[in-house]
Amino acid sequence: MDIINTENAHTSGLYAKQPLIFVRGQGALLWDVDGNEYIDCNSGHGVANLGHAHPKVAAAIAAQSTQLVTLFETFYNDQRAALMEKMAALVPGLDRVFFCNSGAEAVEATIKFARVSTGRANIIAAMRGFHGRTMGALSATFNKKYKEPFEPLVPGFSHVPYNNIEALEAAVTEQAAAVLLEAVQGEGGVYPADPAYLQAARRICREHEALLILDEVQAGLGRTGKLFAFQHAGITPDLVCVAKSLAGGLPMGAVLFGPAVKNLAPGLHGSTFGGNPLACAAALAALSVIEEEDLPGQAAAKGVYLMEELKSIESPLIREVRGQGLMVGIELKQKVLPYLQGLQERRILALNAGLTTIRLLPPLVITRTQLERVVAALREVLQ
Repeated sequence: MDIINTENAHTSGLYAKQPLIFVRGQGALLWDVDGNEYIDCNSGHGVANLGHAHPKVAAAIAAQSTQLVTLFETFYNDQRAALMEKMAALVPGLDRVFFCNSGAEAVEATIKFARVSTGRANIIAAMRGFHGRTMGALSATFNKKYKEPFEPLVPGFSHVPYNNIEALEAAVTEQAAAVLLEAVQGEGGVYPADPAYLQAARRICREHEALLILDEVQAGLGRTGKLFAFQHAGITPDLVCVAKSLAGGLPMGAVLFGPAVKNLAPGLHGSTFGGNPLACAAALAALSVIEEEDLPGQAAAKGVYLMEELKSIESPLIREVRGQGLMVGIELKQKVLPYLQGLQERRILALNAGLTTIRLLPPLVITRTQLERVVAALREVLQ
């Protein structure tokens, strides 16, 4: 089979495809159809926190697939109950969980939960923020290029400058249902929130009886050096969106929430595949690996090394290096596409975040030797 021509003949046309065919992965590495090895600093846009084909997750999926794959949440299940118990202990005070299949679905659920809890409609989000491509999540997203083809979008959304406490204070009124923020803006350019900003957001929402929603879809589950990025600010939001790496690579999303969420009743919302036993078994294994291998600690230590090395690169191209843990952005003074191609030629896969920022999201299990190869390739390309 001619893989590239077959995909090109039948694809939706929605993806800018790279002329690479990957057939295998292990840890932070991918191999193409010809056996060439690449270091993956893309991680499927942050899905592969545990790396590719983690043996504990693979074993859990294999075992559960012979027992029970799908079961709607109307019926109880052992894997789902165990995962609920584990997730309810992740953030003190957020002891309830809604399961879905993706980050966008988790964001959609939080918008609905906020509106039904408060009886209000307005959602305040941040400039540069990205929350997904379904209609509610897209309405919370800022970038016009994602939104304009699909307007009119869901009403009631407004956007304020990120990390600007005064602007947030002015925007949140008695009509606000929720403030929806990323603790680290990913797609928007890898901008971490100032701890004081998240602390102020927590205070402002409490004062106005609005809910605080933190989108941890990309930054969560260890990537920034803590289990959740908002923990760097020492706060607890009312709702947390979790997805991407939650089930070790299988599609899964979730919303963690506590007593501030009210008025939920059977039939108000749902998800056919949400909380299916296969995904729950994978997520139980993934969360165990995160804990046993101390992946947040690994991300913190490796992130310090990576940031120090990147900041030591002397290049007139670099405007700024920023990030937290193993969520790192290198902002350039020009468009990044040629430099991403240069990295790919050196068998390093990386992402853009906007037009001018190289985004690095390596698996948290990446080795020091592999990080050294990534840095060496970046030095070559940027110097």
